Amino acid sequence: MTQLRLYRRLLRLAAVIGQGLAMACWVSLRRSLGRDDSAHRQHLTRLFLGRLAATLPFRVQVRGELPDRPMLWLANHLSWTDIALLGSLTPLSFLSKSEVRRWPVIGWLAQQAGTLFIRRGAGDSAEVRQLLASHLQAGRPLLIFPEGTTTDGTALRTFHARLLSCAIDAGVALQPVALRYRRNGEPDRLTPFVGDDDLLSHLLRLLGEEEADVEIQLLPPIETTGLNRNSLARLSHAAIAEALYGNVEPEKAAA
Repeated sequence: MTQLRLYRRLLRLAAVIGQGLAMACWVSLRRSLGRDDSAHRQHLTRLFLGRLAATLPFRVQVRGELPDRPMLWLANHLSWTDIALLGSLTPLSFLSKSEVRRWPVIGWLAQQAGTLFIRRGAGDSAEVRQLLASHLQAGRPLLIFPEGTTTDGTALRTFHARLLSCAIDAGVALQPVALRYRRNGEPDRLTPFVGDDDLLSHLLRLLGEEEADVEIQLLPPIETTGLNRNSLARLSHAAIAEALYGNVEPEKAAA
């Protein structure tokens, strides 16, 4: 039964990826004709990520309210599956490390979806800050993972504050999000994508298992007026940590 379940899910996933490639080709064609429309691209991206999320073995519960205005979304980061789950909720753009652009298929899909790529160590550059702020000022919500890497979910790493300056520049609020994966009533040890794991092996293990439970908690927005980036990092870290683990002392934000 496990093998049959795996093959069935792989077929569904292949069909969705095929649809995603067709959508990406359409976006690329429109761009070559000078008809690039960011709102249309975000709509297609949400449609694709929604279908991708539906192929994953998760039972998803969403708590809280979706924001009614563009915001900078911040979430704890456990796995590549976070992107599909969060991107299925509302039209979002994502910030990713530049290495992803070179990944076969996935990198090209991400690029056509309007993902913003950043080189490691370039997070405090004026060019990146201006790019992100312009994106937000244009009314396009953006999601970043301020820990800068994935974790196994047992603790929340320090939030890097540098990228939060773009929300101050754009005059938009922060939307903190707490993600929790559970399997058989316990913290899920299978879904986190950490260490030296490779994407294909992780995917095959995940698709071969029973469904896990995912809780996406949309926390109250944090207004940026009058606050600096370090204060915002501490406040958002404390909000997400409390949602995940209860009352804890917030970590010192990285400058």
